[in-house]
Amino acid sequence: MHYVAWRMLEGAVPYRDVFDMNFPGVYLVHLFVVCVLGTGDLAWRVFDLGWLAAAGLAAAVFAAPWGRWAAGAAVVLFALYHLSGGAWQAGQRDFLLCPLLIFGALGVARWLESRRRGALAWGGLAMGASITIKPHAVALVAALAVTIALAAWRGADRVVASLAVFAAGAAVAPLAVVGWLAAAGALPAWRAIVFDYLIPLYSRLGRGEAWNVYRAYVWWPIGAGALLSAGSALVAGRFGARHLVAALGVLYGVAHFVGQGKGWEYHLYPLAAFAVLLLVAELGPALARWRRLLSVPLMLSVGLAVVLLAGKAMAVSPAVWERDKADRARRLAAELGPMLAAGETVQVLDTTEGGVHALLRLRARQPTRFLYDFHFFHDTGYPTVQALRAELIRDLDARPPALIVLFERGWPAGGYERLEAFPALAERLARYDLVQAGPGYRIHAQRQR
Repeated sequence: MHYVAWRMLEGAVPYRDVFDMNFPGVYLVHLFVVCVLGTGDLAWRVFDLGWLAAAGLAAAVFAAPWGRWAAGAAVVLFALYHLSGGAWQAGQRDFLLCPLLIFGALGVARWLESRRRGALAWGGLAMGASITIKPHAVALVAALAVTIALAAWRGADRVVASLAVFAAGAAVAPLAVVGWLAAAGALPAWRAIVFDYLIPLYSRLGRGEAWNVYRAYVWWPIGAGALLSAGSALVAGRFGARHLVAALGVLYGVAHFVGQGKGWEYHLYPLAAFAVLLLVAELGPALARWRRLLSVPLMLSVGLAVVLLAGKAMAVSPAVWERDKADRARRLAAELGPMLAAGETVQVLDTTEGGVHALLRLRARQPTRFLYDFHFFHDTGYPTVQALRAELIRDLDARPPALIVLFERGWPAGGYERLEAFPALAERLARYDLVQAGPGYRIHAQRQR
């Protein structure tokens, strides 16, 4: 995504000039990071921890009416949850959603408590911003809209006016990015990627993999504690607007994870954010009256979650896998640099093994708009994939790159031999000489340069 941001600074437009399935808000976040902080590891870590601080602030403000213990525990638990995921979770899109989703839900909760429509406006703005990062957030927007309508109707409030304020706020960011793409001439390319590739094909890719709820042992105390907390609030008559909104967030978090169907760890972030809020909601009363039936199990759930998350955070802190990938990108960039003349291009055939990272370090462009190569090796009989294959070959012929880097690991499967399933690409690669073999990649250079 940093590479896409750099290409944007060079005049490229997402979708039209870069083939990627992310939504526009992701590129804008990375554009901000690249412009303000830079492209280095330290810059990314500063951003990641800054965004974590924003999520912690959102959680603390949401939990503040439940007491200082609840607010503090929400911050600590979510911070530990993020850090226990290791370097791989830094800046993941679903993590980027969390402060926006919490602030959006907070706006609705404050309206339920006070009926001040200004809270609906800024809550809607936050929810709309989250939609530009991942459109799945529409599900939570819809659930909150139903809640607003029912609460307004029951309270003899103006249903249409309240919904209009929330919907108008939620529409601002999506309409702004649509206007940007339309002005840049990228809407047709965006439509083609979403409706011809993302929905019918990519959404099914990887669903055959084994499902795992990563760090499942952590979810036992979090899930049990959240249920205990909600039950305690219901029994004691304390189940208020924030409990309701947090519970809706938990249901959305489950749908967010299950609906994407891939079982990837970072898809759990929205669930974690709202489950933590629900978990800490009854912490204050539990500490004040710890001899009550549910108090001790609830406090044990919080304590056990803290211990398990902290232990996992320490275990993953060496980030061996991520460091190996970063070293591979540095090595590849060092090898490619002397082989490239000014203005020459490099095509990488890779998914996430470091190819695009190396190009970013070199500030080197590709002759095609394809960041990855997995598009060409699944659903090969489908017209969309055939068209993508034809576009790749056409662009390689029109603008032959000086170098082609083939990575060994394909996704969701395959090695170097995957090119056998794409004869036209294999034939183009045969026009190049293998000049360097590194750990998991091969560099091929044009003949007769």
